[in-house]
Amino acid sequence: MSDRPDTQMGVRRFGRWNWLGMITLAERECRRFLGIWAQTVMGPLINAGLFLAVFAIAIGPTRGDVMGVPYVQFMAPGLLMMTVIQNSFANTSSSLLAAKVQGNIVDTLMPPLSAIEMTVGYLAGGVARGGLVAVVIGVVMVLVLGTGMAHPLVFLLFVLLGALMMGALGVLAGIYASKFDQMSAITNFIITPLSFLSGTFYSIDALPPALTAASHLNPFFYLIDGARYGTLGVSDAPPLLGVVVCLGVTAALVALACSWFRRGYRLKA
Repeated sequence: MSDRPDTQMGVRRFGRWNWLGMITLAERECRRFLGIWAQTVMGPLINAGLFLAVFAIAIGPTRGDVMGVPYVQFMAPGLLMMTVIQNSFANTSSSLLAAKVQGNIVDTLMPPLSAIEMTVGYLAGGVARGGLVAVVIGVVMVLVLGTGMAHPLVFLLFVLLGALMMGALGVLAGIYASKFDQMSAITNFIITPLSFLSGTFYSIDALPPALTAASHLNPFFYLIDGARYGTLGVSDAPPLLGVVVCLGVTAALVALACSWFRRGYRLKA
């Protein structure tokens, strides 16, 4: 039997990064949601359109400008980012939970992928789904509402940060949950309330001081506020502060996801 290091059992023979394995996992995650595009892409677009139409009909005609822009245009970037948040989270969390429930999570754990490679592979699917939804809704916003793009690079940065943050949170939720009821509880009692209470439909300047301070503790607020700055050029908080907060939260979530993959937390018997 050869004693060469590259023929020893358990030795990685891919260099520092297993690019092929990581790209394959990322491709699988993208194919998974593209295979049901009517549900993953058209569904969110229809939901966002319904929200916009209902608020425009019920409130728009009587509501004055908010932060110097018409209310419908003010609300549109928040709806876009809220859709990105929900879809990026749903992509990674549902993929992991379904694999655990169906008993085929071992197909992901057995290949020679490190914790960071698995994390990046799953995040790629979440970012791709969130980014695709953002592009579709953004085009509709520009063509139908005429919102324009005041700072397109800032807008793209916050969409990327939002997709990464929520993709990482979805990985953690997918690892932690052991059944779909638990995932529904996480979505209904954590993700949805934080999304709706993040300034999507209002400026936090209209809130009492205590609620304004609480809003600044919600990282979703900075994502939506940053998207609004990128499209309309107005915001409740400094965009740079939003970038710093979102980067910090995303880094912490990604680090925790890598740690859980490395330990096999709630993944291995």
